[in-house]
Amino acid sequence: MDKIITEDEQKAAVKTLERLISVPSYNQSAGEGAPFGRGIRNALDEMMKICDELGFKTYEDPDGYYGYAEVGSGDKIFGVICHLDTVPAGDLGKWKHDPFKGTVINDAVYGRGSQDDKGPGIAALYAVKALMDQGYQFNQRIRFIYGTDEEILWRGIAEYNKKEAPIDSGISPDAEFPLIYAEKGLQQSYLVGPGTDKLKLNLKNAFNAVPDSAVYDGPKQDEVKAALDKHGFEYTSDGNSITVIGKSVHAMMAPEGTNAVLRLAIALDDVFDFKPLDFIGQLFKEDATGSNVLGDVRDESGQLTFNISSLEINENETRMQIDLRIPVTIDRDNLLAKLSEQVAAYDLKYVHFDYLAPLYVPKDSKLVQTLMKVYKEQTGDVDAEPQISGGATFARTMNNCVAFGGMLPTTPDYMHQANEQWPLPDMYKAMEIYAQAIKKLCVD
Repeated sequence: MDKIITEDEQKAAVKTLERLISVPSYNQSAGEGAPFGRGIRNALDEMMKICDELGFKTYEDPDGYYGYAEVGSGDKIFGVICHLDTVPAGDLGKWKHDPFKGTVINDAVYGRGSQDDKGPGIAALYAVKALMDQGYQFNQRIRFIYGTDEEILWRGIAEYNKKEAPIDSGISPDAEFPLIYAEKGLQQSYLVGPGTDKLKLNLKNAFNAVPDSAVYDGPKQDEVKAALDKHGFEYTSDGNSITVIGKSVHAMMAPEGTNAVLRLAIALDDVFDFKPLDFIGQLFKEDATGSNVLGDVRDESGQLTFNISSLEINENETRMQIDLRIPVTIDRDNLLAKLSEQVAAYDLKYVHFDYLAPLYVPKDSKLVQTLMKVYKEQTGDVDAEPQISGGATFARTMNNCVAFGGMLPTTPDYMHQANEQWPLPDMYKAMEIYAQAIKKLCVD
């Protein structure tokens, strides 16, 4: 198979990525025409300029929610779904170089967004640019769709789907190769019940992480420590408070973690007579698959995961935060009806917060088969298989779309971390994979 990407195109892609990283684009306060902050709008403006310069036709939502760039003609649309927002840099003291000055250091592109998701988006863009420059004619429109709120609530891509034509097939370069053909449904909710004046807790954490610590500074600490000892739960105590020790993992891998909030709740349930606590202490316990509550829920995409990340109790209310990763073929309505029935016995009520529908594109589809064939040809990884994920990418927001790269399985993971960087050889390999794949799918 002849190479498509030239050295000149590799260099141009790196320069463009440096340019885009140099526009900080993390979520901030809204402004006029900038629903997620001026930085993100600046990045959207810059991306549209880049696409214009490369010869794409562009459209930018005047309200600043999304933009797109396309080439080709016809009724069908092949989408490449990217996002321009990043997480903040975090503690700048942990960065060796400026996170918002895209630079090449030690044969890697360095800066926030280099892996997630500015880098892969640029790699795919230049893959199509290389095909354009070599005179290939596309049998459909290739449309790069740029969301602006992927790291928060996906409101930008929701606006796109309200206003624009759907794609017929596509990829999201925002994960790992070879590809992800199934992503579990993501349900985030609350369990809400009565309060009590006997116990006060404020254990509030992110929905999507297993908490690794839980602090109790209320009464009956000796009894609580005795209960923790009985269950064999690790903790520390300074005489004023007790800190239960857990192990944090992403909620999609909840069974692999140790949930400190659950462990503290189980101990507290031994000490305090309070029905909402009984839900954890007597029914749920530490089973992050939810099987004690819902039975064994699984299909080819794996088993349900059930993360209780937060527990707040005061005199007015009890509130738990839950994160469910629902296997792709499971009936969500039936599952939530059963959950509502089960928690009602503990004076709790199910309250919806947010839901992302699952992604499922059959492994024997033309899209998956073609992408897998190209990946194997380009990498020599002949044993690779399409993957399943409990995570969430923009691929699930579109028709017949899968997450395809841009990280190779061997690429060190710097996403959301200090010193985010993408090794240049890996970027170049991703560019070639994208070029060959789009040629197979979009050129007669």
